[in-house]
Amino acid sequence: MNPLLVALASGFSIGILGSFHCLGMCGPLALSLPIHHLSKANKTFAILSYNFGRAISYATIGVIFGLLGMSFSLFKLQQALTIGAGILLLLVLLGVQFGKTNFKFIANFSLFIHQKLNQFLHAKQSPLHYLSIGIANGFLPCGLVYVAVIAGMATGYVVNSSLLMFGFGLGTIPMMALTMLFGKFISVPVRQKINKLTPYIMMGVAVLLILRGLNLGIPYISPKMVGEKVNCCHR
Repeated sequence: MNPLLVALASGFSIGILGSFHCLGMCGPLALSLPIHHLSKANKTFAILSYNFGRAISYATIGVIFGLLGMSFSLFKLQQALTIGAGILLLLVLLGVQFGKTNFKFIANFSLFIHQKLNQFLHAKQSPLHYLSIGIANGFLPCGLVYVAVIAGMATGYVVNSSLLMFGFGLGTIPMMALTMLFGKFISVPVRQKINKLTPYIMMGVAVLLILRGLNLGIPYISPKMVGEKVNCCHR
C-alpha cells in the first residue's frame, strides 16, 4: 500500500479510536460555540469550518515534528526512532497518570491559547470566525494529540507525518460534530468516564510503535525494515 495512504489511514484510525477523549476535553469548548441560533446550512458550515481548522493545525504540527523525525531517518536511525517514540509515549502516559506532566512552558502555552480562544469566541462572527477558533483549538496541549504527534514523528518523513496528523484531525470530526449538536444531553460524569479510555489508547499505540521498531517480521505489526532507504517523502 502507498506509504502516504498508510500514514493518512493510521492518523484517521487514531482519531476515530481516540475521539471519545475529545468529548471530555474539547466538549466544553465545542458546546460554547454560538451555532445553535444558525440556520441548518450555516450550522453545518460552522461545524465543518471549526473542525477543518483543527485539522489544519494538526497538519502543521505534523510538519514540525516530521522534520525532527526526518533528521533521525537521514542518519538511518529509523528503527531507534520508532522504539524511542514508543518508549517516550509510555513515559508521557506514566506522567499523565501520576500528574507529572504539568510543565511550566506547557501550562503557559495552554494559557496563551485559551486567551486567544476567548478573544475569538467574543469576536464579531464572520466566515472565518469558526475556522479561526478551530485553528487555535488545534494547538491546545492534549494527551491524544501527543499520541498522534509521536506516531507522526516515528514515520521519519515530513509529508507522512503531516498527513498522519491531518488524518487524525479528520478522524475526530464525527465525534466532535455530534458533540457540537447533541453534547448538551451528555452529563459531565459520563464525559469523565469516557475520558478514562485515553490512557489505554496511548498504551496500545506505544506498544505497536515498539513492536514495529523491533523488526520482528510480523506483517502490518512489525514488518522487516529491509534495505532502509532515505527518501524525502516516504520509503
